Amino acid sequence: MREGSFARTAWPPIVLGLIVLLLWQGAVMVFEIKPFILPAPFQITSEFVDNFDTVLAGVIVTGRNALIGLVMGTIMGIVVAIIAALLRIADAMIAPIVAALAVVPIVALAPVLYTMFGAGAETARQLVAALAVFVPVFFNTVKGLRQVRPVHRDLMRSYAATSWQATRVVTLPTALPFVFTGLRIASSLAVISSLVAEYFGGPVGGLGRSITSSASSSNYGLAWAYVLGSIFLGLLFYCAALGLEKLVSRRSGG
Repeated sequence: MREGSFARTAWPPIVLGLIVLLLWQGAVMVFEIKPFILPAPFQITSEFVDNFDTVLAGVIVTGRNALIGLVMGTIMGIVVAIIAALLRIADAMIAPIVAALAVVPIVALAPVLYTMFGAGAETARQLVAALAVFVPVFFNTVKGLRQVRPVHRDLMRSYAATSWQATRVVTLPTALPFVFTGLRIASSLAVISSLVAEYFGGPVGGLGRSITSSASSSNYGLAWAYVLGSIFLGLLFYCAALGLEKLVSRRSGG
């Protein structure tokens, strides 16, 4: 049943993707679309295979920065969310600041951080990713921590449960789905923000810099091969977050 359910879920997007790729290839051939406008999928695939080692090296650099930013942003988001959920006065002070951070443009922040930490360090890219991750994790965690109904709290008090027991039995299981929703959103944002930060300086390496250098040298097929590597990296992060959610839910009996 599970295999059949997986097949029914997986095949439709796969078939749709193949149809789109074939239409894309046909449109490029029929209308003779120039590579600088839109390369053909077969050309992108060929460049991806021929330059697999360099694409993989870029994936490793960008993926490492995104992972560090994801871990940092997630930890900070959960800790600050717990403080905001416990103390109303802290929530009143923190929420506006987080809302302001949510609209800080990466194009403005990345050059400033490169100036602060040096153009030869990866720190700026990691901090940009951490900031992008922090916002959705914070808001979703706060929402989850406040989903516990008063009747459930009253029930735990009637059982003379301690604060930790009430948190472990009621609050955390209720908040977990919201935390992982924020984490799934943040997993993709970590990759995207790391890529964007690479456009504005920093060490040579990473998918963002590779896309820029390939496009500037008119090697558009290779640039799109790096874009394909970015897509795979984003999917890897999202699937890892989803797999972690399934594992924790299964162990917690959810």
